[in-house]
Amino acid sequence: MPEPTVSAGIVSGFVRYAGDRGVPVRTLADTVAIHLEQLDDPDGRVPFPVFQTLVRMAQQSIGDPALLLRYSDAVDMSEDSILGLIMNASAKMGEAFAQMQRFGRLALDDPEFGPGPRFALEQRDEKLFMVHRHSVPADFPEWIESAFARLVSGPRRFLDRPHVQMVHFAHAASSIGSDYEEIFQCPVRFDQKRNEMELHPDIASWPVAQAPRYVLGVLTDRANALIEKMDTRHTMQGRLEELLLPRLHTGNYSSTAAAAALGLSRQTLFRRLKKEGTDYSTVLENLR
Repeated sequence: MPEPTVSAGIVSGFVRYAGDRGVPVRTLADTVAIHLEQLDDPDGRVPFPVFQTLVRMAQQSIGDPALLLRYSDAVDMSEDSILGLIMNASAKMGEAFAQMQRFGRLALDDPEFGPGPRFALEQRDEKLFMVHRHSVPADFPEWIESAFARLVSGPRRFLDRPHVQMVHFAHAASSIGSDYEEIFQCPVRFDQKRNEMELHPDIASWPVAQAPRYVLGVLTDRANALIEKMDTRHTMQGRLEELLLPRLHTGNYSSTAAAAALGLSRQTLFRRLKKEGTDYSTVLENLR
């Protein structure tokens, strides 16, 4: 199965933010085999495990376990991701939420999640909750904290009243303590049953419109094309291309090495490529 990927724009934004705070990002990028030039295309993809390692190393290098959380609070998603631009161009918060459901894969694409939306709205005891529907990596709770921070801090820039009233995380609290409530500006609870946020019950009708309506159509056309491109990466050819592209500069990359990196035998790789009407040499030459 293809590995999860994260938007290169988000990775690039984190790298810039971390670098401004003294993190030796070029050294760390070399360690995790990210070529910073790969991040020039904000719509590119970076393997999620690589991003996770980069974040952990950056946080450790300056002794700040909340570095990813601070980045997500300080930098609006519209600066790093087409998803943020689309949400900001929505007329109202309800539409922004629907667009997030539609294009959320552009931020994090995990084949194990399947095609369904990442979040669900639930009404309980006359309260409105946004519930994260999928599990998050047990060893990387910073990701769900980051996602929630963006959903809190982004709208805060244009709304005239608080829209999130409580935050629940399923994981245990970390050592950063009071930083959570400073960033979320509402009560934060840990060791809960689910990852969820309690929203203001009238939030769907609150206006957004941070960009002209025309922009929304242009952005959604682009986002649909990116979703289609991501889907091709779930084919064997797409997975192979994603593996080979950052390695072309190293010279000839053997089919045996590629198969091993994909967790396959060389024969299985060849068989699956043949089923898709191509072969290893053709894929490699086309990329070159």
